[in-house]
Amino acid sequence: MSTERTLDGKTLLVTGGAGFIGSHFVRLALRRHKGTRIVNLDKLTYAGNLDNLKDLSEEPRHAFVLGDVRDRALVRSLLARVQGVVHFAAETHVDRSIHDAGEFVLTNVHGTYALLDALRASPGVEVFVHVSTDEVYGSRTGRAARETDPLRPSSPYAASKAAGDHLARAYHVTYGLPIVVLRPSNTYGPCQFPEKLVPLALTRALEGRAVPVYGDGLAVRDWLYVEDHCRAVETAFGRGEAGAVYNVGAGVEMTNLELVRRVLDAVEAPRGLIRLVADRPGHDRRYAMDSSLIRALGWEPKTSFAEGLERTARWYAANRGRWREASARPV
Repeated sequence: MSTERTLDGKTLLVTGGAGFIGSHFVRLALRRHKGTRIVNLDKLTYAGNLDNLKDLSEEPRHAFVLGDVRDRALVRSLLARVQGVVHFAAETHVDRSIHDAGEFVLTNVHGTYALLDALRASPGVEVFVHVSTDEVYGSRTGRAARETDPLRPSSPYAASKAAGDHLARAYHVTYGLPIVVLRPSNTYGPCQFPEKLVPLALTRALEGRAVPVYGDGLAVRDWLYVEDHCRAVETAFGRGEAGAVYNVGAGVEMTNLELVRRVLDAVEAPRGLIRLVADRPGHDRRYAMDSSLIRALGWEPKTSFAEGLERTARWYAANRGRWREASARPV
């Protein structure tokens, strides 16, 4: 049975809150919960950007802290000040993990450990939401993945996130900590760093450049708009059961080839820009999840793919200088 909690009047630590999804969540929490305060911890790696928070520069309920989730003394001091934690901070790009998995292990595993260990000494924290990924289940054939299914990650990135999930469960079982794990599907929307498929296709299309698609383009993903993702985090915080895992998918499955075609159409770019390229190692064929558990808590996606893509395309068309500057930063 779930327990009703509220963000109102609470101070939250949001890790990775200058990143794509984290910054959207910070904005949603402050907008929807007037008594909420946010302590935003971000290392500002290449994908973290203070421009994502520019509209909050005068917001007294938002405090930005430049720092690393692996800094145990820092996270312990921050957890002493808050009543809730939402843990977004992670290295997330599969291609980069294939090239060099080191930072993924350090941030996604050791960083999660540092937070969980600090949580042991933070009795004032009512709930810790650990944001994971659908990729921990590996490639799906047949039915969609359920939360009780075994984890079979294929990439170093997915393996590092699965390790974080296992740590979160172990800290709940061993120490009774109030941890909720969320596994969302592929998320897209404004402000996403242009290495992921949707912004990569949009930015290249807007510049009239070729859009690469791996293999035969028939790998299938479920696409979730960022605002719906953030509302799922809000739901998990407010109603999620300690120790539980919740899948979050919009049920919008399509092949990568179809996705890119729809992106190109959204900005009136020719489909001839599509280039099939050599597949990446360990490329999962299909991700799909059963989201019945979080829907039972009252969450459901509100943004159609057509509407979400239109909003996203409009943002990238209007903010060319911003994403070009972000893309030029050293990694």
